Amino acid sequence: MNIFNRRSVRHHRDRAAASYADFNFLFQEVAARLGDRLQDITRTFPITVDLGCHGGNMAAYIPDRSAVETLINSDFSPKMAELAHANNGAASLTSDEEFLPFKEQSLDLVISNLSLHWVNDLPGAFTQIRRALKPDGLFLAAMLGGETLNELGEALRDAEIEIEGGLSPRLSPFAEIKDAGNLLGRAGFALPVADTETITVSYGNPLKLMTDLRGMGETNSNVHRRKTFSRRATMMRAAEIYAKKFTNDEGRMPATFEIIYLTAWVPDESQQKPLRPGSGQVSLGNVFMDDAP
Repeated sequence: MNIFNRRSVRHHRDRAAASYADFNFLFQEVAARLGDRLQDITRTFPITVDLGCHGGNMAAYIPDRSAVETLINSDFSPKMAELAHANNGAASLTSDEEFLPFKEQSLDLVISNLSLHWVNDLPGAFTQIRRALKPDGLFLAAMLGGETLNELGEALRDAEIEIEGGLSPRLSPFAEIKDAGNLLGRAGFALPVADTETITVSYGNPLKLMTDLRGMGETNSNVHRRKTFSRRATMMRAAEIYAKKFTNDEGRMPATFEIIYLTAWVPDESQQKPLRPGSGQVSLGNVFMDDAP
């Protein structure tokens, strides 16, 4: 499936790199939360790749006990890869998440912070990540989920219908948690876990949200989007609708970001395996109360 224009994705990130530090608050927050999850894992990861590294935010949140000897920044945007190297000093390269350059069984950890939602072939990307990891290697990722920016999507839809008499894709589609979790198993990972949480950012003006999205490099890259510039009247009307529908009692407007977290391991003989159904040796008499029907 060809959902995203990957050249646009790269262009948007290249453009955002110059002022990325002014708009990276969401990437910083999610990097910290990924770091917390990594803190709970008592393993070392000598060779680690930050896939879709943006400005290299993740490096500061990898726990010392993870014993990362070699960190590799990897991003689809050459300018983001350069920025990551300047920020954390780690080796950096430009690579496409859909065509990974890493040898099979060469990595201990692949971590990805809010990048994989721009990948067309997500099953293929997961399979390549699994192949690049060593046995018992870890894949830990965060990506945007289906409820992301639902308020903005509704306002843009209503405004475009009202002003332009039609409708075009204004936001990129995002994965659902069930689908993302299932894809991990299909890619050959063991012990896959997918969970989700919501981060809500409040704004005094929805136009500031649109500015932030551009500054993050997260503007629309849908292949079916309109190729012409958005009409000013449409955007102003969308801002009015957003304010009318979503302003809270404090005069602020929420912007929802659904974050899907993915954790999975490459199969290895050392890992725990579930028992065969029906092989349990516990008597049901130890489970039910004496007066149970």
